[in-house]
Amino acid sequence: MRAAGSRRKESRRRANLLFMPEIHFETVHFTGRVQGVGFRYAALQVSREFEVAGWVANLPDGRVQLEVEGDRAAVDRFVTAVEERMHGHIRKTERNAAPRAAQFSGFSIR
Repeated sequence: MRAAGSRRKESRRRANLLFMPEIHFETVHFTGRVQGVGFRYAALQVSREFEVAGWVANLPDGRVQLEVEGDRAAVDRFVTAVEERMHGHIRKTERNAAPRAAQFSGFSIR
């Protein structure tokens, strides 16, 4: 009996994964004088203005990585707003986008 119930739960979980709507996801790398200037905190503050989720972190090579998901337009406006807020520090922005199931809840600094 227990095995049958467990199989039903697993089957429902798989069905839910199949029907989870895809969301727009981007990994963004910022290059320039982007560490030690409040970049991550600024990204966190800007994220509160948009319906996005994800995180921002400093990388060992001096870049800042941003992973963000949400509606395509909201993600685009969010990344643009971060670029505008930190424009004097960013030399280059690299954006890679893909659809996927939502994985984040809220926005954080790592």
